[in-house]
Amino acid sequence: MIPLMATTRTLLRPATPALAAAACFAVLVAGCTSPAPPDASPEQEPPEPVALPQVEADPPEDVPSALQDMRHEDFPEPLVDPSEIISGGPPPDGIPPIDEPTFLQAGDVDFLDDAEAILAFTIGGETRGYPVQIMTWHEIVNDTVGGVPVAVTYCPLCNSGLAFEREVDGRVLSFGTSGRLWANNLVMYDRQTESLWPQMSFTASVGVLTGAELTPHLASLLSWSEFRQAHPDAWVLSRDTGHNRDYGRNPYVAYDRPDRDPLFDPPTDDARLPAQTRVIGIEDDDGDGTPVAVVRDQLADAAVLELAIGDTDLVAWHRPGQASALDDARVSGGRDIGTVGVFIPEAGGQQLTFTPADDGFRDQQTGTTWDVLGQATDGPLAGEQLTPYRHVDTFWHAWVAFQPDTTVAP
Repeated sequence: MIPLMATTRTLLRPATPALAAAACFAVLVAGCTSPAPPDASPEQEPPEPVALPQVEADPPEDVPSALQDMRHEDFPEPLVDPSEIISGGPPPDGIPPIDEPTFLQAGDVDFLDDAEAILAFTIGGETRGYPVQIMTWHEIVNDTVGGVPVAVTYCPLCNSGLAFEREVDGRVLSFGTSGRLWANNLVMYDRQTESLWPQMSFTASVGVLTGAELTPHLASLLSWSEFRQAHPDAWVLSRDTGHNRDYGRNPYVAYDRPDRDPLFDPPTDDARLPAQTRVIGIEDDDGDGTPVAVVRDQLADAAVLELAIGDTDLVAWHRPGQASALDDARVSGGRDIGTVGVFIPEAGGQQLTFTPADDGFRDQQTGTTWDVLGQATDGPLAGEQLTPYRHVDTFWHAWVAFQPDTTVAP
C-alpha cells in the first residue's frame, strides 16, 4: 500500500470529524485477471497521453516578492488587506499546479463516470475538459488552448472553476498556488513577479503587478456524459500529471452541505443566505449592472429562470445529472446537483422564451428543443447555439466577499 500524500488543505486542517475521516480514507483495489484463451486476440494497448503545443512563459523578473513580504515598501497600495490573506496550510506549490499537461481524446478516457463533474473550457474554437477529480488535487493548469496561453483553475473551498488568459502587459505569466487564501479562495501567484492574485477577482491584489487584470473566459461545470456527447473529439486532461495522487477521492467530504461552515472564517458577515449556499454568481461583463446571485436549489426547482443584468436579458436553466464533487468520499459518488447553463436567449434573429421539457428545454416561439449546453437539438432552429454568458458556480460566502453589492435573484 502506498501511503496517501497529505497535500490538500483539508488533510492538514480538517474542519469537522467528517473531513478528518476523509483525510484518513484510502481505497484498496484488489483484482486479478485470467489469461486469455489461446484463440483470443491480444488486447490493444491503451493510447498514450499527448503533450500539446504550449506557449512558453516569460522568465522570472528581479522584483520584490509578495510571497516573501506582502508589505514591501515598493509595492502599490494593496487591493485587499494583507492581514486577511491567511495560510491555508501548504507552502507555495505544496498543492502542485500542472505546468506540463497531457491529454487524451474524449473517446479514449476510461476513468470518468457519467455523472462525474468536468470543467469545460472553450477559446479560439477549441474545447478542452479538465476533470474535477484531477483539479481538486492541483487547482491550476497552465495550458495553451486555441493558441492562447491560459490558466484553468478550480478552488475546492469555493467550488469555483474559472479560466483566464495568462498574458498581461506583454508578459506571458504562469501561475502557482501560494498556499494562502483570501475569503477561503485560492490565492495564486505569478512566477514572473510573485504578485498575489485571488482567483475569483482576476486581479493582482498584492505585489508589483497590483491592479493588473486578467481576461476571464467562461468555464462550465458539466457532467462527463454531457461533455462527451457535446465534444466527442475534445482533448481531456489526463491523470499523467507527474504526481502521485489518489485521483477520484474527495478529501472534502460533505463540504458542500448547506448546514456546514466554510473551512476558514470569511471576511464578511452578510447573512442574507447561509454561508455554504450554492449560488450561480453572474457579473455584468460591461461593468454597469449590479451582480446577481441565483440560489442553485431554487433554480433547480424552477428549471428555467429569466433575469436581466444591466441591459442584458438572460435565461438560466438547470437539468439533473451531475454529481457534486464535494459530497461523497468519491468524486463520482456525490448527490445529484445537476448542471446549470446561463445564456443570452436569442437565436434565429429573434428573442426566445423557454419552458422545461422532458428532453431539455423548448422555446415558445418555434417549438425547438434545446439541451442544457444551449444547443438546439430538434425543431426549426436545430443546429443553432445560444450565446453562453459567463457565470460562476460557487458558494454564497465566496461570491458575496468578492461582490458585496450583489443582489439575490427572487
